[in-house]
Amino acid sequence: MIKRPPAGTIPDEPGSYTFKDSQGRVIYVGKASSLRQRLSNYFGDPRCMHPRTAQMVETADSVEWTIVRNEVEALMLEHSMIKAHQPRFNVRLRDDKSYPYLAVTVDEQWPRALVMRGRKRKGTRYFGPYAHAYAIRETLDLLLRSFPIRTCSPAKFRQHELLGRPCLLYHIEKCTGPCVGNIEEMPYRQLVNDLCRFLDGDTDEVVRRLDTEMHGAAGTLDYERAARLRDRLTAVRRAIESQQMVVEGREDLDVIGIADDDLEAAVQAFFVRKGRVVGRKGFVLDKVEPLTPPLLVARILESLYGEDPPQGIPRTVLVPTEPDDLEVHEAWLAQLRGANVRVRVPQRGAKRNLLGTVTRNAEESFNRHRLRRASDHNTRSRALTELQQHLGLGEAPLRIECYDMAHLQGTDYVGSMVVVEDGLPNKREYRRFKVHVPGNDDYAAMAEVLTRRLSAYLMSRDETDRAERPGKFAYPPQLLVVDGGKGQLAVAERVVRDLGLADEIAVAGLAKRFEQVFVPGRSDPVEIPRGSEALFMLQRIRDEAHRFANAFHQERRSKRMTTSSLDGIAGLGEKRHKRLVKELGGVNAVKQASLDELKALSFLPDPVAEAIHTRFHE
Repeated sequence: MIKRPPAGTIPDEPGSYTFKDSQGRVIYVGKASSLRQRLSNYFGDPRCMHPRTAQMVETADSVEWTIVRNEVEALMLEHSMIKAHQPRFNVRLRDDKSYPYLAVTVDEQWPRALVMRGRKRKGTRYFGPYAHAYAIRETLDLLLRSFPIRTCSPAKFRQHELLGRPCLLYHIEKCTGPCVGNIEEMPYRQLVNDLCRFLDGDTDEVVRRLDTEMHGAAGTLDYERAARLRDRLTAVRRAIESQQMVVEGREDLDVIGIADDDLEAAVQAFFVRKGRVVGRKGFVLDKVEPLTPPLLVARILESLYGEDPPQGIPRTVLVPTEPDDLEVHEAWLAQLRGANVRVRVPQRGAKRNLLGTVTRNAEESFNRHRLRRASDHNTRSRALTELQQHLGLGEAPLRIECYDMAHLQGTDYVGSMVVVEDGLPNKREYRRFKVHVPGNDDYAAMAEVLTRRLSAYLMSRDETDRAERPGKFAYPPQLLVVDGGKGQLAVAERVVRDLGLADEIAVAGLAKRFEQVFVPGRSDPVEIPRGSEALFMLQRIRDEAHRFANAFHQERRSKRMTTSSLDGIAGLGEKRHKRLVKELGGVNAVKQASLDELKALSFLPDPVAEAIHTRFHE
């Protein structure tokens, strides 16, 4: 474990610091407006630290720091150090897919347009990224009618240059034939510049120039050239219409949406230029360091704009939460852009709606990311094997049950049981419980739910007639998980022991705050590696139990809040209730109806009519 540097040796100035392990590898990089104040936080009681911070300090062997002039330089130094060393305890960014870009090789004598993935190279302009490669090809096919630059490879270009005749694209007017000298270099460069300007979102100037040239050609009676310009202008306008206008005022802005849990975050960024979406990018962050929402947004901004963003940096960046050190990040972005940049949280109007749309895209991306992991058979098998090893089970837990409680200040208390078999949810086995405990007592509620479920299993097991279909609680779990820490685990352990099932059913608790797993007989949590399939499966089960319990709670609460004064009358079921209200024109009309009027209704028996009249005319 690292030793605290001598008192007074840490400067009270802004800078960046690095923690290194015993092998000299950088394991964490941070920044601070005051190195002395920030680093002092790492040398306190480990029990008061976030678990991941405590683990980093335990692993570290030394700490070094670099003084800079201001916080912006500290941010820049931190980002460059993270990029160079990829420390294990800093946030890790993973693209959720290798997004394709539309690239233009502006450094070549005869630039070409093509679809590119992977690492970017100098001398090439990139536009996008796009969600799908086919979207780029459709866009490029449409734009080549207006900006007919070459798309062929260097080898094919040289081949036709030697042959002295152009390829098919020249004959269908999707290339100007530079390989055979049918266009000079300067007019060709103008086509390339127009294409890049159009992809940047600056469409007005391109449309205006083509319109002027078309009318000029018609005025000089060059009708053949005027017709070609007309066709190009039509194709440009069609391409503009295919781009959705998302904000008024033709603004340049980026919109960042986030969906996250305690372990990961999915990010979607939409790039809007001149009011239209011209590209998008998505990636997933591993939260290997403790992140509050403002700090998460700060890390995302650093990841998104620290490495030559393809669409540049706009004047405005919309985010769901203001980042930590807002002024510092705005100053950093302004320095990269060369002009002021505002980072804002939209409160109303079209921009707020746009942020909601991008956030929904992030949520969909996050769900797809989690489903990809959950649906793979090998991944599920590995997760179950890891659970067996980490929890010390005798066999892989092929049936796992997880329990959670939901209530609102002690009202509408419910419990949920979700079941995972062979790593997949078995929704037919899910169960909901109405809990009958006074006040707000999660421990008593958990004890009641577990006792009812396991007692039902014992009754089903002890039945002598095995010819009948097994009951709904006929199968025991091999692992019983409760949503909570040591308190909930103790309740589950006591119920299992009292019912004589301690040798048959293993018990574990998953604490929500730090994703810590507790098992009986250990005061410290079980060390399950972050990012492991075992921890991911436990988290997914816990989240599903939480969702299922909340849905049942909301259903009960809604029913209680929408009760009618006609409820509880003997013989007045749902169908009669609806027909009675419809026949008499409302609940108030039912209340005011006389006994004779109620008995006159053919669908209403006399005893029910009398019960209704008695309810309102006692």
